[in-house]
Amino acid sequence: MKKFHMIDENFLCEHCHRKVEKLNYSARDHCPYCFYSKHVDINPGDRANPCQGLLKPIDIEKFKDTYKIIYQCEKCGEIHKNILANDDDIDILIQISSTK
Repeated sequence: MKKFHMIDENFLCEHCHRKVEKLNYSARDHCPYCFYSKHVDINPGDRANPCQGLLKPIDIEKFKDTYKIIYQCEKCGEIHKNILANDDDIDILIQISSTK
């Protein structure tokens, strides 16, 4: 059974309210301006999670030749991780990593 559904679409960030364009090389899973995401998936792309809370970026970790953003859901408290996208704001990455 396939557990990844590729959904790459434009959206309006519910945290910073900026329009976010689709990624065009993988599935866009967070805002490149504030790094917030939304708790919508159980498995990537399935949109089956009833929580719908905002995922707040709380930390960064090194992953292969890039980084992962570590999130905590503001509604249910779950922790999630997503890989940094090519167009993410590096200043936000630095800000998150320096607030630890």
